[in-house]
Amino acid sequence: MLKILIVDDEILERKALTKIINNSSENVTVIGEAPNGRKAIEMAEEHKPDIIFMDIKMPGIDGVQAVKEIKRNDQNIRFIMVSAFNTFEYAKEVMQQGVKEYILKPSRKQDILESLQRVSSEIIGERKQLEEQLYLKQNLERAVSIAQKEWMSSLILNPVHDITFDEWSQLLGVEITSGYIMLLSLLPPEKGELLPLEKQNWYLWLKDVLKSYHKNQEVLLGPMTESQVPVLFLCKQTTEKTHFRINAQAVTDHLLAQFQKSHFQAELRIGIGLPYCNVHELNKSYHEAVAALNQLLKTPNRKYLFGGKQGAIGLPTTSDLLEVEKKLLDALRQGDLNKAMFIFDSFSANLMNHEGIIASVVKKSFDELFILISRMLHDLGIRYEGSLEIKESKEIKEMFDKGKSYLLSIVQHIQVWRTSHAKGMLHKAKEYIENHYANSITLEQVADYVELSPYYLSKLFKDRFGMTFIDYVTEIRIKQAKIEMADASKSFKEICYSVGYKDPNYFSRVFKKQTGLSPSEFRRETVS
Repeated sequence: MLKILIVDDEILERKALTKIINNSSENVTVIGEAPNGRKAIEMAEEHKPDIIFMDIKMPGIDGVQAVKEIKRNDQNIRFIMVSAFNTFEYAKEVMQQGVKEYILKPSRKQDILESLQRVSSEIIGERKQLEEQLYLKQNLERAVSIAQKEWMSSLILNPVHDITFDEWSQLLGVEITSGYIMLLSLLPPEKGELLPLEKQNWYLWLKDVLKSYHKNQEVLLGPMTESQVPVLFLCKQTTEKTHFRINAQAVTDHLLAQFQKSHFQAELRIGIGLPYCNVHELNKSYHEAVAALNQLLKTPNRKYLFGGKQGAIGLPTTSDLLEVEKKLLDALRQGDLNKAMFIFDSFSANLMNHEGIIASVVKKSFDELFILISRMLHDLGIRYEGSLEIKESKEIKEMFDKGKSYLLSIVQHIQVWRTSHAKGMLHKAKEYIENHYANSITLEQVADYVELSPYYLSKLFKDRFGMTFIDYVTEIRIKQAKIEMADASKSFKEICYSVGYKDPNYFSRVFKKQTGLSPSEFRRETVS
């Protein structure tokens, strides 16, 4: 259905045109009438008509001015000019705006309908052509997508010899000199799972995000297996390791930033393989990405990881980096100043001993490390107001010194927290348990109450009391149950419910495990 707007300062002319057009065909309808050029501009913006019958001579903004303004906002609207003036100058002005139809007043019905038919046919023909082009484009994209997935599948399974980077260069019209693979994994929320529709929506989202991000790289998306998708990046310039690191880091940062803005209730992890200059070696990059992702999944605080035998530009190996991070975080949790400083010094010396190290990579490594530390402090419920601002400097040693100084202040803060705040929190947690043991109490509830992470509260219990949180709750409940056993009027079922258990049989098993006696045996021996 084509929408028509009638513009004329004479109401009788408008009504006559409206009646003729509405009675002419089911494929057109008049959606409004405007008495002047200004109103026509407003209605064109609001209703988006396909065709406007425009009177030329009107008070205020005339038809020619109105056409110019409307076409400035929407080039697709077609115009049929209507005028009582049969002069070349008027016709010339509207023809310069791309208007092809011009009819004179008083207009014959036949002239109006013939002009409308010509413009309508032109619009319908163009729309049909656009639909055919879109259909062909979609089919081509589907075919290319299928071909890419098949090629990627072949690449993953075996070294590929049937196409070279030179041939890729000819196909894409740009010089391709190397390639590397990222493996992206969508992790379900804690205690949840990913539905097939969620995975499919994520795959489509990934396709759109990567399609809009090129930056010296061509991107080929592989097939999704479970919730993992391999992505091949074909680099358009000579990719030395420094360039690779910078380019891959930029892609990763972009993906993670866009993912954070998305609606997915899940986590994104990215393993990154090294670049290779021969196509048949790209499956090595894939396996490096797989290994990096597997290691990454064991380190929940990290979002991405570079794989391969060696990190970019001579950095320590991936496993070395993970081990250093793990040891350093453990030392920080314990407030072990000497150990934390020793690990950091060793790590720094290892980095500085590598030739070709550049400041941007050092800064990025430090940023990543201290983000992990910041997350750890948050998880432990430790508030630390300090911040580290390392500006990229030619003096790499200066960057290390600033990092070490900042780390020292963090360890000292943790030590103070452990000796004062943590003890207070444990006392507060014990009081909460002793007051609420009769209810369905969980580690998460108590941790939330004392403003500690569940992980750290559990660890504190084990370190300070030599037992787990559950063991402590059980001890309190059984202790209270023993007291209530002295009242012979109370049944075991009543006691079971009063100390927080919902199943008498389970209560009996726990009681016997803790005391060595069943509830009835305990009552017989202790109550005379």
